[in-house]
Amino acid sequence: MGRYRMGKSDNPVGVFDSGIGGLTVVKELLRVLPQERFIYFGDTARVPYGNKSKETIIRFTLENILFLLKQDVKLVVIACNTSSSIALPLIKQYFRIPILGVVIPAVKESVYATRNKRIGIIGTRATIESGTYEREIHRLDPEIKVFAKSCPLFVPLIEEGWLEGNVVEKVVRDYLAPLKEKEIDTLILACTHYPLLKKMIKKFMGKEILLIDSAREVAIEAKELLNQESLLYAGKRRASALACYVTDKSDIFQEIGSRFLGRRLENIHEIKD
Repeated sequence: MGRYRMGKSDNPVGVFDSGIGGLTVVKELLRVLPQERFIYFGDTARVPYGNKSKETIIRFTLENILFLLKQDVKLVVIACNTSSSIALPLIKQYFRIPILGVVIPAVKESVYATRNKRIGIIGTRATIESGTYEREIHRLDPEIKVFAKSCPLFVPLIEEGWLEGNVVEKVVRDYLAPLKEKEIDTLILACTHYPLLKKMIKKFMGKEILLIDSAREVAIEAKELLNQESLLYAGKRRASALACYVTDKSDIFQEIGSRFLGRRLENIHEIKD
């Protein structure tokens, strides 16, 4: 469909996730693009997406993108591994506005970084079962061996604030022991919640293991894309750099989201049907 002029440079960047985890992506976007405005949409009433059907995930993803388009965003970032893995490959062709997911940036970095061509992936069941990461890795380098593991208990532990301690250490060990045995040298954190467990994951896997955080890679790619399209905002950061919209319980979103963002969340709006 060719190049598309996304809009004015002072338009915001739109980001969405099924819930709160995508704020780790926003945190990196704010660091890499401090002059930009961001609109974050958290579909907190319908979280999690990881246990939904493919058809439902696609429908939710479409609805979320349409919401952001109504806010006149110049770029959409899907900060949800489930939507990025299952819906994005199918729906991207139907939108003129550029849409970035979290899969491709992480895949590119992992393929570039691995030394022994043995890469591990951890994520939700839906993300792992989709096989998207493996397909994209093998598309870039068919010789790489990929080992994937779903870690369904990580998200509830993180949202409860359990980031350290014996219980977390045991869960991390039980999930990641099979990957450690495969002698991987690179591990993709294929869930936006997982960066909060980096310390414990690194402790078990060893310092020599490289952890690929898709949030950082997406932020870098977003900056490159905006620069290519001459859409980087040249002014200083506005007072309201981040506006958040949620579909349920904004008070809970603020409490947990502030932990994910690393600072107190303000300017939160709850959407009512």
